Amino acid sequence: MYKLFRWMVRLTAVAIALVVLGAIGVWYFASRSLPDYNATYRVSGISAPVEIVRSTEDVPHIFGKNDPDVFFGLGLAHAQDRLWQMVMLRRTVQGRLSEVFGQSTVKTDELMRRLGLYDAALASVDAQDPQTKAALEAYSAGVNQWIAQVNKGAKGRGAPEFFLFDNSISYWTPADSLAILKLMAVEQNNQFSREVLRARVSLLDPSWVRDLLPDMPGSVTDTLPAYHDLFPDVPRALQQESAPEPLSPFPAAGLEAGSNGWAAAPDRSAAGGALLANDPQLGLTAPALWYLARLQLSSGGIIGGTIPGIPLVITGRNEHMAWGVTAAYVDDMDLHVEQINPKDRETYRTPDGWQKFITKRTILKVKDAQPLTLTLRSTENGPVLPGTHFDLGTITPPGSVISVDWTALDPHDTTMSAAMKLMEAKDVTAAIEAGRDYITPAQNLILADQKEVARVLVGAIPKRDPTNQTEGRMPSAGWLAQNRWMGRLPYDSNPREVNPADGIVLNTNNKTTDANFPNNVTFDWGDSQRIQRLSKLLSEREVHSRESFISAQLDTVSPAARNLLPLVGADLWYTGTPAPDGTPERLRQRALELLAAWDGEMSEHLPEPLIYAAWMRELQNRLIRDELGPLASKFTALDPLFIERVFRNTQGAAHWCNVIQSDAQESCTDIARISLDAALLSLKEKYGPNVESWRWGDAHEARHDHPVLKNMPLISWFADIRQSSSGGDFTLMRGKTLGTPDAPFANVQAAGYRGVYDLADPDSSVFIIATGQSGHLFSRHYDDLAELWRRGEYIPMSLDPELARAAAAGITKLVPAS
Repeated sequence: MYKLFRWMVRLTAVAIALVVLGAIGVWYFASRSLPDYNATYRVSGISAPVEIVRSTEDVPHIFGKNDPDVFFGLGLAHAQDRLWQMVMLRRTVQGRLSEVFGQSTVKTDELMRRLGLYDAALASVDAQDPQTKAALEAYSAGVNQWIAQVNKGAKGRGAPEFFLFDNSISYWTPADSLAILKLMAVEQNNQFSREVLRARVSLLDPSWVRDLLPDMPGSVTDTLPAYHDLFPDVPRALQQESAPEPLSPFPAAGLEAGSNGWAAAPDRSAAGGALLANDPQLGLTAPALWYLARLQLSSGGIIGGTIPGIPLVITGRNEHMAWGVTAAYVDDMDLHVEQINPKDRETYRTPDGWQKFITKRTILKVKDAQPLTLTLRSTENGPVLPGTHFDLGTITPPGSVISVDWTALDPHDTTMSAAMKLMEAKDVTAAIEAGRDYITPAQNLILADQKEVARVLVGAIPKRDPTNQTEGRMPSAGWLAQNRWMGRLPYDSNPREVNPADGIVLNTNNKTTDANFPNNVTFDWGDSQRIQRLSKLLSEREVHSRESFISAQLDTVSPAARNLLPLVGADLWYTGTPAPDGTPERLRQRALELLAAWDGEMSEHLPEPLIYAAWMRELQNRLIRDELGPLASKFTALDPLFIERVFRNTQGAAHWCNVIQSDAQESCTDIARISLDAALLSLKEKYGPNVESWRWGDAHEARHDHPVLKNMPLISWFADIRQSSSGGDFTLMRGKTLGTPDAPFANVQAAGYRGVYDLADPDSSVFIIATGQSGHLFSRHYDDLAELWRRGEYIPMSLDPELARAAAAGITKLVPAS
């Protein structure tokens, strides 16, 4: 026995030693890709020395003799810190994920190939102005120089992920940057899902559309025709929902992009200079999509938020002005039903008769499987999509296919050139003029200079025929001329507000025009709640400061909670004798007591936000589940406008309170009480019987997950960043919830970038991103900003070169090779 014990000890020691040696080996090889920020490189592609001065937080300040050299430095810095992320973004838009991940991403790749966004980017290179072309070429050269350094110096393949997956890296091209900019239009698109969803609801009952997909208050809209009247052959039966596609860039229903932006004119500022705040909100990832950088161009210094792969400061400031962006929610995409000729399936119906599809073959390579050959088809309206995407099969008539017309497919897209002009603009007037060439993604620009503030929508808005059958809200017959686009609306007609009388411009993705169709911009605005809170906060003070703007940016009061709770709970508030402890009635009474005294602040430390969120989720699900069946899974995101319509009985909407499968006639008070009891029971099972100990932050965990490594045991523990967080779906400090049964309140979408710019003292401006500058798991800058972001703190946003050098974490020097 003793001998056996000795051998067990020896084997255990050997096993531990092997694990330790393996870990050391992994760390050694993977850490070789950590860049040396104090290195000097002799490189080709620059005309004079370039310096990349990295601040304590790893924000690069890039100095060069001319603009192309500076963009070269930005490309190299992006590649040093985010090479894997850049390659993944490029593979996504190219439809080449399956070369790395196999069968799991074939459907995503197929969709991207059929859309042809990368082809449109290739064609758009020649549409850029000379200055932008030079910047794109220099940026690409900088990226490629780092790839060459990785190959030459055996620098750990460029990122740890390349040890786990295909490590082949193609050299960067200008088209790659244009394609990633188009990918941002995908990230912000909600029209695919909205058009299909509206059609599917209409097939069940056309009258349900006005309740489940309500118009914004104050909108005047025409009655939408029933989808079944347009296409009688489409089956009305309920169908099972398709599963989400891995690594798809299209947002799930209810998770469309959000953003806040506002500015105050100098006479509304305590310090006498304009103020501007901006916080774009996209899906949380590790690393964050955003990357902070400063460029010293010939026009002066520019600093703010960039996206790796794109040589632009997308939101930030220069020495003269500041700008921010918010998603405009423009309806810049239409689906068309294309009728196939039953006698010749290679042709489709047009206003002028039958035309041949434009076809092209492409080969999709798949890891560990045979390559797939896809036949891509296009019509005069745009590319054809199969019914397996976006649940299109549920609304496609027999003998037909669906095509898509979308501004993002423009082969002459000059958005990059427009954005280049914007970030070098000297004043608001020049910035507005720069927006003239902006195509996609459509944005609201929030602008401020030393004298003026403005808000203007930039991006192409389709011009539609006033007699369009569905007004772009549902798929329409592609063979009818009235349903086809007639070009674009003129830029000068885009919604704008310049120097308003109150000195404040603001946008929270809310409605920006009262124009009726066909000049209405969209029917599907992105916000009806946050705008209420921001308007109130900005009007409460005569003058504002950097601190008041920061306070508003971090505000966690939910106007939806304040509006809905008195309405839904009107007949439930406790006034009688307390029920016995331990009973469901007593639990309900205690919950209502807490909610009655609550001010709507979605603090991570309180139980009230959790009770409110769980109640509203259960309530909405019970209102719609019996009518919609499986389709109810598309409505997991709380819609306050729907709840208000039901409980105010707007146009008879209170009928949703009745459970159609039961013999009894349930009232809205009944369904509110039943929903609250069910929500509390669920919370009690998960968080214990003591209501006061429940915390919103335990459920509302911010999930900065690595898009790929999150699915790998152990590694995900290092790669994913999880944090308790405040805020909610409708707070200014937004924390959009996931809505799935397993993690309904997980925070998966928030402000990955926050910036507040003070033009009275520009160098006192501040910014932050949600994780860290580096995408390298072993870098101290992988998550060093995450806790600051969670606590609502910022880092300095100064253009003072001496300040950057004084606290530099490193200075990378690039020297011309010859």
